Amino acid sequence: MSDLMTLVEVGGPVAAFGGGAAYLRARHPAAYWCTLGLPVSTAKLLGSYGSTMDACGLTVQPSRLRALLVQATTRQEVRPVPPRRGMIRPTSTGMRLRLRLAPGQEPADVAASAERLRHAWGVHAVYVTVVKPGVVELRLVGFDVLRKVRMPRKTGGDFLKVPVALREDATAFVRDYRAIPHQLTLGATLSGKSMFLRHVVAGLAPQPVALVGIDCKRGVELAPFAPRLSALATDPEQAAELLPVLVELMEARYDLIKARQGIAPGTPDEEITSDIWGLPEAERPVPVVLLVDEVAELFLVATKKDEERRDEMVTQLIRLAQLGRAAGIYLEVCGQRFGAELGKGATMLRAQLTGRVCHRVNDEASAKMALGDIAPQAVGAACAIAPEMPGLAVAGDTSGGWSRIRTPYLSLGDAAAACAETAHLVPDVPALDPFRPAVPVQPVDRPVSLVKPLPVTD
Repeated sequence: MSDLMTLVEVGGPVAAFGGGAAYLRARHPAAYWCTLGLPVSTAKLLGSYGSTMDACGLTVQPSRLRALLVQATTRQEVRPVPPRRGMIRPTSTGMRLRLRLAPGQEPADVAASAERLRHAWGVHAVYVTVVKPGVVELRLVGFDVLRKVRMPRKTGGDFLKVPVALREDATAFVRDYRAIPHQLTLGATLSGKSMFLRHVVAGLAPQPVALVGIDCKRGVELAPFAPRLSALATDPEQAAELLPVLVELMEARYDLIKARQGIAPGTPDEEITSDIWGLPEAERPVPVVLLVDEVAELFLVATKKDEERRDEMVTQLIRLAQLGRAAGIYLEVCGQRFGAELGKGATMLRAQLTGRVCHRVNDEASAKMALGDIAPQAVGAACAIAPEMPGLAVAGDTSGGWSRIRTPYLSLGDAAAACAETAHLVPDVPALDPFRPAVPVQPVDRPVSLVKPLPVTD
């Protein structure tokens, strides 16, 4: 009887601890990692580092001098040598450590064993990055950071750099317009595409940048940001008037570059290799970011007259995509589908959009439109996005690299408030003044007076 009571007294707290740990891991993975996951994974890594590397084929035979020293001092069998391990640096989402590769090894060998290392050390994922020749960094992620997004404190935001999402390796996905000037963002309804666009606008609002919007859904997506927009077109007719102005603005900036650098006035724009960033700061025009929502609306036509207008708009968009970077004009194109079936020029325009972000789509063909020509292996990852994970997307670029990202929640009211607070930062671009959206005046709430007014007398 006493043994049974002792078992109950000991087993009760153990069961409660196990249940609490399971609940913490399911509901609060970050807290679980900091309290239990990190010590356990660190102990596994330190205790099994050599044997794990040997099982993964990441060891090499020691040098002859080392083998002689081991035999002379310890009389033990000479075993293969794993990569030299650096200090373990814990983080709020995992830990990092650097490995110095042995002669004959390459980073691809370590990357190929990332899945084995994940299971051996009990972490969610392992990512390998090259620090310098012969040195790689292992980023161990302790839990699924995309399930509940929390942006890191250091996001790398700067001028024309906007952190808009979190990567699956717990680093920030930064929209860098200097490195990737134009981007295509695809996604079905309720996939998180609009949330991505809100973060872009809210991140650019405090910067000295001219924001231009084309929203053919009568402005329901971009109209709340009107206080910060320099121009807004809410239907194809207005877009057909706005795009030629942007092309003329681009040509005027090329003329400015020619005049500053002494280039002959008759030189074609395509032969100018410099950009506005080579101009003195006092003469440098402000960058322009063109936000296009539902780009397919610009391609749809109903009559022959609409077809001519469509061809002109597509040609102007292609010119902006081809030549706009040097003039400081960047494109952010969004839509649900974007392929050759939209009409002439669609494929050519897509080829000029370096960055690609694909949210959940309705069919595999849409994922291939976004990622098939730059990272075919990412198409499957884009098709596997579940509807209950809004904001989850696959981001890639023309270098072939890709990763899963997720945008944190940002309400439309918060994004609109950020634009209203920075309305005074709208730059002076006279060419865009005719397209400046009208901002409704907010009603002023006056306090109710308790003093009875005097009667009106003659």
